[in-house]
Amino acid sequence: MNVDCHHCGARIAHSDLSARLDGHRVPVCSSACQDTVHWIDKQGLGDFYRLRQAPSRRPEPEDGHNAEVWTDPRLSRHVLRRRSAKSSEVALLVDGIRCGGCVWLIERTLSALPGVESVNVNAMTRRVRVMFQPARTTLSDLLGALSSAGYQPRPLDSGSLDDARRDESRQLLKRLMVAGFCMMQAMMFALVLYLGPDNEIRGPTLDLFRWLGFLVASPVVLYSARPFFQGAWRAWRGRHLNMDVPIALAVSIIYSASFVQCLTRAGEVYFDSVTMLVFFLLTGRYLEMRARHRALDHTDALARLTPSWAERLDDENRTHRVPLSELRAGDRLRVRDGGSIPADGLLLDAHARVDESLLSGESSPVDKVAGDPVIAGSVVQGQPMTFRVTHCGEETFLANLANLATRAQTSRPRLARAGEKTTSRFVLRVLALTSVTALVWSVLDPSRLLDACLAVLVVSCPCAFALAVPAAITRGLSVLARRGVLVLRPDALEALTDIDHAVFDKTGTLTEPTLSIVEHDLSLDRDTVFLWAASLSAITQHPLASAFAAACGQDALPVEHARNLPGLGVTGQVDGRRLSLGRADFATGGKEGDDDLVLAEAGRVLGRFRIRERLRQGAADTVRSLAAKGVTSEIVSGDSRDRVRIVANRLGISEWRSRCLPDEKLERISELRQAGHSVLAVGDGSNDAPVLAGADVSIALASGSDLAQAQADIVLCSGHLGGINETRNLAFATSRVLAQNQRWALAYNLCAMPMAAMGWVPPWLAAIGMSASSLVVVLNALRIDHDKMETGHIEHVADGAHP
Repeated sequence: MNVDCHHCGARIAHSDLSARLDGHRVPVCSSACQDTVHWIDKQGLGDFYRLRQAPSRRPEPEDGHNAEVWTDPRLSRHVLRRRSAKSSEVALLVDGIRCGGCVWLIERTLSALPGVESVNVNAMTRRVRVMFQPARTTLSDLLGALSSAGYQPRPLDSGSLDDARRDESRQLLKRLMVAGFCMMQAMMFALVLYLGPDNEIRGPTLDLFRWLGFLVASPVVLYSARPFFQGAWRAWRGRHLNMDVPIALAVSIIYSASFVQCLTRAGEVYFDSVTMLVFFLLTGRYLEMRARHRALDHTDALARLTPSWAERLDDENRTHRVPLSELRAGDRLRVRDGGSIPADGLLLDAHARVDESLLSGESSPVDKVAGDPVIAGSVVQGQPMTFRVTHCGEETFLANLANLATRAQTSRPRLARAGEKTTSRFVLRVLALTSVTALVWSVLDPSRLLDACLAVLVVSCPCAFALAVPAAITRGLSVLARRGVLVLRPDALEALTDIDHAVFDKTGTLTEPTLSIVEHDLSLDRDTVFLWAASLSAITQHPLASAFAAACGQDALPVEHARNLPGLGVTGQVDGRRLSLGRADFATGGKEGDDDLVLAEAGRVLGRFRIRERLRQGAADTVRSLAAKGVTSEIVSGDSRDRVRIVANRLGISEWRSRCLPDEKLERISELRQAGHSVLAVGDGSNDAPVLAGADVSIALASGSDLAQAQADIVLCSGHLGGINETRNLAFATSRVLAQNQRWALAYNLCAMPMAAMGWVPPWLAAIGMSASSLVVVLNALRIDHDKMETGHIEHVADGAHP
């Protein structure tokens, strides 16, 4: 008796293998499936088999080998991103995710491990983000658990991305080539059948060509069309409908009916039609895959920028080629002309020129001088470069951008989720229309029943409906990423078109601060005061920290017992002295003083710093452009009243607030939302994180704190505020294209379905029409890159310091 494997769904003819699940024995097809079922049952996760919507992937014996490789901490630290003193984050590409049941199983499998704090799974992109404590659970433990659950996990690096794309492309291309070759042969045999009666070819000769048609059509149906049958079977097992259902029905009906005609020697055979149908469908699917890969090229390219090897200099300035896993902070590296920088660091040469376009979106190379920071993934131009490593592996700026891009790809937009439900309902209507068509033709002309029903099933396949939303959104995200804008929450594009009020932080967002010392304790030298202040500010990730570091020019000293009070200042012990840095009233413990920044010890002023600000590039143009489109801008800052007023006046902003603590900023956001406004918040510091989390849409700068980026919906990699208007304009363009795609899909089906039901469209032409409709949707989405957006020219405002 034939049965199905309880795990992977494979047909079992003769096997005594079984596995215990919830106290019962269930059939399995192999020892790999047996081990997986045993493991799931042992973990108490047997509900997975009731929740899943489709059979699982059959485990391969080599799946567990991947976990063993990552036991080496030198390798794992290059894919782990440190999030706090105890926690790290890793992005995984997991093969075998099929449905919501797989998401349920993966979440519970990983959450059961000690030290795992959060798990995010996206079944569409097959990507998993895990936050965990490496001291309690290692990366190899995570990979091993997923392998035991029947999946094939790989850390998301350039190798795994290339492997996944290569496998997908190779498999689909092989199926397409088989379908194309067999289609040509089937058409040759069909030509003899069509001309046979007129040329007096009858009897055994016609039967021969019928069976030859069957022979060449079988590989197409059994191999090339397999993805459609698998998709339909998963939908059937999950009690829902997808676009593979009508395709699988059409292919199986054509093939089966033609086979019966061969046996009975009566009626027409349609082996040429079924091969053409599968070939055109696969052609459309292959073009869609290429377009999807192209749309994700830029965000995935972030994982490919860092080279696999580096040239390290020893004490005698000799170069040694070493893998990235051996790099450490303090190493001196040399990068040749045209080479990619393997780690973050500080330039040692007097001059260098680097291309940071893929990171920041800026097309022009950047000139660097000694002491300037260089970023991993940048390309050296002109002459070789030498630098000292400061951050490597997952601590680099590039790794942070790649992690943010992964966050975007593990999110599913609301419109995409709604589109899936629409597709399911549409398929149900298609099946109902097919039944009505069959009933009508069975009465009017039974000889045309099969062609009409097949045409309805194929021509109305909701591929265009299913692709309308993801094609437009994926393309929009890709174009923005290429321009230096990472959208972390795809729904933010839709929300960005509705905003009518923008709230900006000032320091580090609208302005770029510079520092000068105006007073210091004469018992201390000027450099010492700057060094202590720079050391304290370094723990805050405030924009002023960068200004202090640039003015100091020395490595920061360690700070003990540090305490950061957002909006006020920071305290800590440096060189054995308990110091405070911040507002005058905070640092000295007195009343609010002037606008200067104060370094103090036990209430005694050690240094007083004057902050001078210049407007960030694109700030004035951004505010003017938003105002022209009906968006009111407002400044909510923790800085002093006079400095906020001066910046507001220079930008033409009438509404502003000063001396606001983080909770007061959040309260202002709540007031605006309660008043009916749709609010955009823009910031970059740790104290802006609550505001970014509380707004309808939030934008952070890549130069800002990790906490601000973690709460943001959109990150501007270039630091140019002109990216706000560009993102908003592209959001409108994406919405227009999305609406066009949906209207096209609806119009096509409304026109094509009645024609197919009336028998005017043969099945092969229906396949061409369906593939063409899907292709139109994809090509229209690619047009987003060429749409004229009202970005204008960003004015690079070179404002001097205010008096």
